[in-house]
Amino acid sequence: MNLQTFREKPFNLDNNAITWVENTFKEMTDKEKLGQLFFLVSYRQDEEFYRHITKDLHIGGLMCRTMPLEEIIKTVTSLQSLSEIPLFIAANLEAGGNGIIKEGTKIGSEMAVAATNDPNMAYELGDVCAKEGLAVGANFAFAPVCDLDLNFRNPITNTRTFGSNLDVVKKCSKAYLKAMNDNNMLASIKHFPGDGVDERDQHLLTSINSLSQDEWDNTYGEIYKELIANDARAVMIGHIALPSYEKSINPNLSDSDVMPASLSKELLEGLLRDRLGFKGLTITDATTMTGFNVAMPRNLAVPMAIENGCDMFLFTKNLEEDYEYMIEGYKQGILSEKRLNEAVLRILATKASINLHKKNNIPSLAKAKEIIGQDSFKNVAFEVADKSMTLVKNLDNIIPINKNKIKNILVYGLESGENALGYGRESGVTDKLINLLEEEGFNVTKFVPGDRYEGKQSKFKDMVDSYDLMLYVANLATKSNQTTVRIEWANPMGMNCPIYIKTVPTVFLSLENPYHLLDVPRIRTFINAYSCNEYTLKLFVDKLLGRSTFKGVSPIDPFCGKWDTHL
Repeated sequence: MNLQTFREKPFNLDNNAITWVENTFKEMTDKEKLGQLFFLVSYRQDEEFYRHITKDLHIGGLMCRTMPLEEIIKTVTSLQSLSEIPLFIAANLEAGGNGIIKEGTKIGSEMAVAATNDPNMAYELGDVCAKEGLAVGANFAFAPVCDLDLNFRNPITNTRTFGSNLDVVKKCSKAYLKAMNDNNMLASIKHFPGDGVDERDQHLLTSINSLSQDEWDNTYGEIYKELIANDARAVMIGHIALPSYEKSINPNLSDSDVMPASLSKELLEGLLRDRLGFKGLTITDATTMTGFNVAMPRNLAVPMAIENGCDMFLFTKNLEEDYEYMIEGYKQGILSEKRLNEAVLRILATKASINLHKKNNIPSLAKAKEIIGQDSFKNVAFEVADKSMTLVKNLDNIIPINKNKIKNILVYGLESGENALGYGRESGVTDKLINLLEEEGFNVTKFVPGDRYEGKQSKFKDMVDSYDLMLYVANLATKSNQTTVRIEWANPMGMNCPIYIKTVPTVFLSLENPYHLLDVPRIRTFINAYSCNEYTLKLFVDKLLGRSTFKGVSPIDPFCGKWDTHL
């Protein structure tokens, strides 16, 4: 591999950086090269583990799940101090600095940002993510999600995307990427070749992007071409197959030979590198996902992911075993010396492109405290919450509500457990919203299922006479290992379903999922917030009472293509 190519985009290395890459590579043993391929994960500070993975395994990077500020500072300090070659430190910085720091600012989901109808807010999101991440020593954002949310049944893309409109997704992804590049933080556009077409989750199976070549070229292809042209330095590769392209590039492939992109030479080399011209770093999505593991035996899949075109291997199912699989794969020629060297040189060049070779990689707790959660970041969070909230339906014009007519409110809380993806979803929102309404002088009751036997439930007349407004608040976030985004109602017969909509004004607020009209189609007053930060509930009350207007523009079809959702 000609090192002089690293002078070009997207690396743009100077003489000193090229020299560092060359000298570092020459001094590396095969074991150190193989170690650089691995990108692990940590959930908490663990000094023994950090010493092992840096000194014994020589890993190339580590992703941090959300930790308290002081703990993440200690973690990064330990890792960078122990590692001879500076590490990539990554996080899912999709919605704000809270993707790595417990005290970080949650700006809002990508879809909330898109709903502001202002791509500059996507830049602000990226800017906050970069600044708060850099403050604690992160240097790699596993973002932006540049997928198109084309299938409302997809349980993973949803509010993590900038929506389903190609132009909006391109502009917002580009703006986020520019913010990252302006801060000299590495961004990884994801999930190539594009999630959001299938209704299934790559965590649980190899999902399929079923678009034809022309359809893909005119949608996802346009996004990737745009971002590559604007200096994307890293692409995360999904466990998603793209049969139309794989079979076009290699007509000899049978259906059973079609691989997820993370194992597909046709997609990694033929499409991403050759046709789209991407020269930067490629990294698999988490290889613990079923979508990766069902494609071939793991002892083959581990080295084949690198041989077929990925430069880094994200997470391990069993650390010691996967490490041995990579070594054995190299010894047996499954992973060639040529591909190993290409991958390692690209890893080093990418590290140099964000100045890791200068080894100014130890974060300062005092400086981090000055940066995290500063007022300007909170202002962005407020603006996103205010501008994104969308009044999807107001067919009876009950918003703004009349406080002279509405005194008694029944609140139905629809909340799930913590978001398994770790994106900092607000919890306990039903009680928080009730408190805000009570502060406004309303008499508020929280719905609690009573007698569950037919024939013994509350009288219809009593419910109608007791309440002037019924308010549903849904806080059901997308999460990994999920097969559906539907509402699960209480038994028997959905006793918390909205059955009083013809007699009592009913409002539905969705905080995390814009597609709930599928399950409550005849609700006549429906609001999407797309995510919940610290300002969302207060702003909702202000808008409910007419003190603030709804400004959001839906980035997707909230009616899910159904006729009855318009009623």
